Amino acid sequence: MPVATVDPAATTRSTRVASIDIVRGAVMVLMAIDHVRVYSGVPAGGPTAAVFFTRWMTHFCAPAFVFFAGTSAFLAGRRRTREQLSRRLAARGLWLIALELTVIRLAWTFNLDYAHYILAGVIWAIGCCMILLALLVRLRTRTIAVVGLAIIFGQQILLPLAASTPASLTPLWRVIYLGGIFRLGANGPAVAVLYAIVPWIGVMAAGYAFGEIVMLDPRRRDRVCLWIGTAATGAFLIAGGILLFAAPPRSALPPLFRLLNQQKYPASQLFLMMTLGPTIALLPAAERLRGPVASFLTTFGRVPLFYYLLHIPTIHAAAIVVSLVREGRVDPWLFANHPMLPPPPPPGYMWSLPLLYLVFAIVIAVLYLPCAWYAARKP
Repeated sequence: MPVATVDPAATTRSTRVASIDIVRGAVMVLMAIDHVRVYSGVPAGGPTAAVFFTRWMTHFCAPAFVFFAGTSAFLAGRRRTREQLSRRLAARGLWLIALELTVIRLAWTFNLDYAHYILAGVIWAIGCCMILLALLVRLRTRTIAVVGLAIIFGQQILLPLAASTPASLTPLWRVIYLGGIFRLGANGPAVAVLYAIVPWIGVMAAGYAFGEIVMLDPRRRDRVCLWIGTAATGAFLIAGGILLFAAPPRSALPPLFRLLNQQKYPASQLFLMMTLGPTIALLPAAERLRGPVASFLTTFGRVPLFYYLLHIPTIHAAAIVVSLVREGRVDPWLFANHPMLPPPPPPGYMWSLPLLYLVFAIVIAVLYLPCAWYAARKP
């Protein structure tokens, strides 16, 4: 193992990368669409193009969020030794897990029924992956890249292991790979694992190794990003197209919808290529973006956790206001165990898509001011 050192120049050089902040800000804005959808009663996809793409375009959020969390860890490591970075990642990971299980769960539900519902969402998964990355960062960056890609593309190896283990170990496999819902004990709370650790630790490790590419000369970095992004997108189109016509259809959706409707839980290789490929390919264009749009997106991209902690309760509160205006009361459904275990929305509750997008736009406008305030004070 190489001796950990700190580049003296890196301790004074900014570790912020404009394109990453812009792209991360864009996916965080998109994220709000899906979370408004949760409280609107609109289904997660559907036979109409408007409903399908309302959900589909938000698929880019989690992969980019996790991938760039790894890249941010690499950039933060340029100012620290490997040991210091490892400790920082482990501490931050534990902090994120605690936030998910307490504050974020409350923001989703606005109830205190912790005895019956525990949510393991994307922040929980990022926290777990950071703890594991704290172990990996002691390896060479190329080794971390190999590990990350091996987890992403070899994840199906775990399926036979998960299927052959005793029922008593099913909860562990749901946390590691399968996702879904299990109970802690016979009468314990339902634990809803929205994001299992695999393959997301692979995505974060690959994002960490991507930090080496981010630090290249800008022209070379642009070429490499375009090559990686277009290659991943092309591989998705080829492999997805072959499977689309070789396998029997699993739904009555049109062929284009079936191609784009890749498995997210757990995230398949095709899902990750479909989302991360275009995301990486867009980085060179984002680097050249200027003006108010770039400034707007950068504001959100600089404060990802602050934004995340604010946007869910803001959206939830907005849904309560909509309920008051539409029904003259606050519908009890809004205090159910969202986003994984709520009952079906009451008859007649579901919003129209124009209302969904109007609430989304208002929420983003409301969130901009506190995020701009915090970004201006963040080092």
